Amino acid sequence: MRRDEILAWVRAERLGLADFLDTLDEHEWRADSLCQGWTVHDVAAHMTLSTRTTLLVAVKGAIRARGDFNRMEADLARERAARYGPAALVEQLRETAGSARRTPGAAPLDPLVDVLVHGQDIARPLGRVREMPAEPAIPALEHVLRRRFYGARKRLRGTRLTATDVRWSAGEGPDEIRGPIADLLMLATGRTAGLAALTGAGVARVAASAT
Repeated sequence: MRRDEILAWVRAERLGLADFLDTLDEHEWRADSLCQGWTVHDVAAHMTLSTRTTLLVAVKGAIRARGDFNRMEADLARERAARYGPAALVEQLRETAGSARRTPGAAPLDPLVDVLVHGQDIARPLGRVREMPAEPAIPALEHVLRRRFYGARKRLRGTRLTATDVRWSAGEGPDEIRGPIADLLMLATGRTAGLAALTGAGVARVAASAT
């Protein structure tokens, strides 16, 4: 897959997310997202960081978080959310929508996963619909399944995933999970909210392991 194609997808999704964020009211910005302990404002702030986090910032953040990556990401997002209001964050997201800069250590597809999934993390708790295009969602999901960082291989071991809205499947095992590609991506990245639209013998097992 060409990097310019990936970057075009990332740019389009970032701009779309900026437009979506522009429609939210003050109450929605303060609402909880699907990311535990993160508000919508925190997630929006996080989305501006991937093109702005230098190696020095990442190292300092990791030291302060004692090597806990999730804690580091949460700390950086909350600090940025406290510093910038909604309008400023939306503008920042637009400003660097087409930037190829990535957080140190990130692969080219990681920013695509980030914007696709975090768009749902924001929209779904608000009861809003944000469509996830299937064309970029497929390589994003395949990347998540390959990359150890996301934990999907362990979470979905022995499970075959089958999309019901596009022609796609992956994995082997006695259990199957079927559903829209967007919900399979949410599940693969650890979001149990994706389970509601999924069916198959593997759903109950994955749900039980997440509780």
